[in-house]
Formats: sequence, C-alpha cells, structure tokens
Amino acid sequence: MSGINTSRVLLGGLVAGAVIWLMEGFASVLYMDDLQADLAALGLSMDMSASTWILTVLVSLLIGLTLVFLYAAARPRFGPGPKTAALIAVVVWLGAYLTQIIGYHMLEMFRTSLLVTWAVVGLVEVVVAAIAGGAVYKE
Repeated sequence: MSGINTSRVLLGGLVAGAVIWLMEGFASVLYMDDLQADLAALGLSMDMSASTWILTVLVSLLIGLTLVFLYAAARPRFGPGPKTAALIAVVVWLGAYLTQIIGYHMLEMFRTSLLVTWAVVGLVEVVVAAIAGGAVYKE
C-alpha cells in the first residue's frame, strides 16, 4: 500500500484550481448583470482591488488542492478514474458550494434564479476540475 503522492496532489491541485478559476471567469457572463443588480440593491458594488483578484486565485487553488487531495485519498477505496473524481467533486459541492448558496438564500441576499445558476455552474466547475486534477494525480 502506498501513500499519497504529495507532489502530484500539488500539481493536480494547481490544475484543478486553474480550471475552477477560468471556468468561473467565463461562466460569470451568465449571471453578472443579476449579481451587480442584487449587490447594488444591498448598497454594495463589484469593485475588485488587486488583492481581491489574488484572493480569487487563492480560493480557487485551495478548492483545487482539496479536490485532488480527497481524490487521492479515495482512490484506494473507490478506484482511480473520473468516476471517483466526480464523486469527490459532488461531495465537495454538497459540503461547501451548496451550503453557502443555501446560506445566501436564507439571508435573502440574492434572487433565487441567481443562486440556482451559481449552484449549477459550481457543480460543473468542481466536477470538471476534479476530473482534470485527478487525471494529473498518479501514485
């Protein structure tokens, strides 16, 4: 039985994080107008400083690293491959993405249609990212 290949987790996590960051950037065209309108109604804006942009990259990388680490840990039990990567992605989505979206809904911060779009986009992002990062991971 071998352990987790840390360097491959890091490399796969970087790939998965880049996928998330890029997909989120492209997908934002689906909801940006609604997001800006909802934020304006709360007296907030979408102005992003350089440090905010850096934070978006770091959060994407953290999610990517988490996905690939959990994939590496799950491989012995569920087997290597995209099916296991997708399973891990759904678990992360349920525990992180969906719970956050439900919290926004409970606070009535954003319209439901926007939250549904975020949920779907987030699920697609993490599944694609986990499969990409998992493809890089080797023991």
